[in-house]
Amino acid sequence: MSEQRRGFGFGLTAYLIWGIFPLYWKLLDSSGAVELLAHRIVWSLLTIVALVLVRRRAGQVRALLADPRRRWPLVAASVLISVNWGVYIWGVNHDRIVETSLGYFITPLFTVLLGVVILKERLRVVQWIAVAIAFLAVAGLTIENGRPPWVAILLTFSFGFYGFVKKKAGAGAIEGMAIESATIAPLALVAILMLGFQGNSTVTHEGPGYLILVLLTGPLTAVPLLLFGAAATRISLTTLGLLNYITPIMQFILGVLVFHEQMTTMRWVGFGLVWLALTIFTWDSMAKRRRALRLEPVAAGV
Repeated sequence: MSEQRRGFGFGLTAYLIWGIFPLYWKLLDSSGAVELLAHRIVWSLLTIVALVLVRRRAGQVRALLADPRRRWPLVAASVLISVNWGVYIWGVNHDRIVETSLGYFITPLFTVLLGVVILKERLRVVQWIAVAIAFLAVAGLTIENGRPPWVAILLTFSFGFYGFVKKKAGAGAIEGMAIESATIAPLALVAILMLGFQGNSTVTHEGPGYLILVLLTGPLTAVPLLLFGAAATRISLTTLGLLNYITPIMQFILGVLVFHEQMTTMRWVGFGLVWLALTIFTWDSMAKRRRALRLEPVAAGV
């Protein structure tokens, strides 16, 4: 129970930090998503390497690399989180913060579907109803926009699978992220060098303050991911899914009230359906938890 409480605290803090990220990325909208993503990966790696050395975790990192059953899920995680970061940065800096929030609203329901498809878990009727309502919401938003909400869909798929493979790897937070960052960092460094050679780099042309903000993307990325990794190995995917609501709520509020993104009637209806689906899903999960708690004393007595 102590480890579960710590995991809950780690997850809560990570999602709160992610919730205010649109404010930070808006400060860097002079650069493209690819350039910002590449810098984010490189500076994250340097942050993690420093942590590995300070915490003396090099032996654990080598042990993970020697175990293919844990190494390959982390390699997959590096690709998934890179896609997630890139899509998110692009969405924020192209005034689609509300759509990014939709992606993270849907993620808990997608996590449930992962359990059905991959782990062969069975959904209760109420859970299927919640998933069906969310599907209707996405279909309605697709009709309203004339295209699927690709930003939301890509964020949902990439982060949903990221949480799944992280749990499968079962690696420590620092060790796991060290391998993730090291896997993708060479490509990020190549992207930075190519942009510089082509004269398309913007990071060094916006003044020292801007450069400092870009450098800080490393620790600002590493800290919540470390917290998330620590949470993923201590608490259930269901709890992670419930905590996930914090980030999209904060992002939705920022998109509507701070950055004044347009909310049409159909958009309100679509989000309303998603929130209804999440309410049904959460209510069912909590009811199941209460029933299990009531049965525990009976089982202990038997």
